[in-house]
Amino acid sequence: MIDHTGLAVSDAGVSRRFYEAALAPLGYEVLLEVPTEHTGGIVVLGFGVPPKPDFWLRQGAPQKPPIHIAFRAENRAVVDAFYEAALAAGGIDNGAPGLRTHYHPDYYGAFVRDPDGHNVEACCHTA
Repeated sequence: MIDHTGLAVSDAGVSRRFYEAALAPLGYEVLLEVPTEHTGGIVVLGFGVPPKPDFWLRQGAPQKPPIHIAFRAENRAVVDAFYEAALAAGGIDNGAPGLRTHYHPDYYGAFVRDPDGHNVEACCHTA
């Protein structure tokens, strides 16, 4: 089981605004901003569903090639809401909400590129 993961982002302010909006339908919010005196002046943000952050952003050179990260959604309506919120926050379409039956019959997902080109997905595994 994965406890937490994260990304390096080129502009922490831009990425914070994107992820706050895109992940809000999933119940995610910024739960921790590590004081810069503990990070050598680097912005580090912990997102999650309260009470624990499980997705971290760190100011720095983004991973190359960009990575893919998927967030599990409770239902298909949440996937749709993620997609709309991510696009409204400046994300770039990388796959509209819909079934991906090549994964399994009920796999429903949506894909958006974040400000650094990372492929961010919300997915639901139930009908």
